[in-house]
Amino acid sequence: MQSSDLGVGDLFSIGIGPSSSHTVGPMLAGREFRRRIALMGICRQTAAVHVRLRGSLGATGRGHGTPAAVVAGLDGAKPGTCEPEAVATAWTEEEGGRARLAPEAPRVPVTVEFAPFQPHPEHANSLDLEAHGADGTELYAETYLSTGGGFIRRVGDVPSTSSHRPPHVFTTFDDLLARCDESQTSIAQIVRDNGLSRGQDPDATAIRIWTAMKECISRGRNAQPGVLPGGLNVRRRAPALANRLSTDDSWTTHIARIQLDALAVNEENAAGGRIVTAPTNGAAGVVPAVIAHHARQAEEDHVVDMLLTATAIGSIITTTASISGAQVGCQGEIGSACAMAAAALAAANGASPRMIGKAAEIGLEHHLGLTCDPVGGLVQIPCIERNAIAAVTATQAATLAMNEPDHEPKVSLDVVIRTMRRVGEDMLDKYKETSLGGLAISVTEC
Repeated sequence: MQSSDLGVGDLFSIGIGPSSSHTVGPMLAGREFRRRIALMGICRQTAAVHVRLRGSLGATGRGHGTPAAVVAGLDGAKPGTCEPEAVATAWTEEEGGRARLAPEAPRVPVTVEFAPFQPHPEHANSLDLEAHGADGTELYAETYLSTGGGFIRRVGDVPSTSSHRPPHVFTTFDDLLARCDESQTSIAQIVRDNGLSRGQDPDATAIRIWTAMKECISRGRNAQPGVLPGGLNVRRRAPALANRLSTDDSWTTHIARIQLDALAVNEENAAGGRIVTAPTNGAAGVVPAVIAHHARQAEEDHVVDMLLTATAIGSIITTTASISGAQVGCQGEIGSACAMAAAALAAANGASPRMIGKAAEIGLEHHLGLTCDPVGGLVQIPCIERNAIAAVTATQAATLAMNEPDHEPKVSLDVVIRTMRRVGEDMLDKYKETSLGGLAISVTEC
């Protein structure tokens, strides 16, 4: 896949928390399995469905709500339109789950098996789905990979080769720069032109995404004080911080407001609320916090171009490295989000394509090696605070890049992306969303 094949609606998709790879992806896999059962005409013969969560999905699936998400998908739920509260109760440890595989079919039991030490060789996030008849006979089975950001792939599928060729083909950032030079246009316009050539409306999609992001920030800011679900007793901090900042005019207020918006988004995510992948759920607070910061200083006119610019950076990282914490650690989630946000902010402030790449490079470089070690398998510690810190880092990266001459950097964005991929390959599995290392085993659960 070329980076130019991904549009703004791919990198930024509206779904639910707490995880794009462990909640949204598995829900989509369940829904896709349901569709295939219907096409085969075996809905009535299917008396039970068995789900096997492998690798990282098995290790941290309970904390991420993966079983309930799969059951909801089998029942027909869509991440962008489902009721988060209904999804949360679709499966319980004691009673399992039940799903209606077609509108006219009876509900059937869904059993879930956790297999953390049976990862699929193609990806750490994988799940097997099996349809069984009344006598226990296996009628149909598929394996899906949840590759990060809500993207899924069925094992055995050959990557589709579309005959459509967008006007600006690119895979790397150097390719993208060449396209900008050739057409004498911006990174945002490159993404816009490619989307329009596919019959999409990138600007309208970006506006819809920004609206969902703003609503998420507002919900997080105005939530009732209390603790987040999951048993760690992590308290919501955004409501109290929002109240304090409303009367605070100290020199730290601007920075704190960036942090507040990132906290607000990721506390909503941790609570299983409506969220926008950016590029994942675990890193969903960085981009909206930085865009909101810019919108406070200027008009919202730049928001569309900010999201389109971020899309270009995120698509390059997705196709040439990874945005999956289970594959490359948190550098692929928070690091990618920081790079995307830094690029977006630089673009909004009139930076050239090369300066935008420099801002993204700074944002990603200083997250190299970051581990994914969620305590208790929950997207709470250290994930929520990481978003707040990375959002401020993104503003610093953009500021630093724009206050230097527009010359060739010593370290390019493409080099850092390749380095991130190699670091992820070298990283021990216990630091890649398995909760078997780092803070996950150093912090005593209360």
